[in-house]
Amino acid sequence: EVQLVESGGGLVQPGGSLRLSCAASGFAFSLSAMSWVRQAPGKGFEWVSTTYSFGSITTYADSVKGRFTGSRDNAKNTLYLQMNSLKPEDTAVYYCAIGTRRDYSSSPPEGQGTQVTVSS
Repeated sequence: EVQLVESGGGLVQPGGSLRLSCAASGFAFSLSAMSWVRQAPGKGFEWVSTTYSFGSITTYADSVKGRFTGSRDNAKNTLYLQMNSLKPEDTAVYYCAIGTRRDYSSSPPEGQGTQVTVSS
């Protein structure tokens, strides 16, 4: 059974940092590209980043480029998202997802998500 468990969310002030984790099981994590997706209140899903299986290459949405860093530890089957210089508009539920898909309008991400709130 595929399981994705996100953690690390919370309340942070603007300009602050958080590190999200996604613990994966039930599939070949080390061979799979993994993505972060978020959903702000009242809005649709927004692709955030994709970290590829080898070389730790990560691509980013323009809205987070230069502030967020994706990484992974294949030995621990865990995906990470380091979020710096957080802004109120980063407030959302953050999900990890398997693969490189960027459109989640018809099919939500697999995990339960972790809430990130950026507010003073």
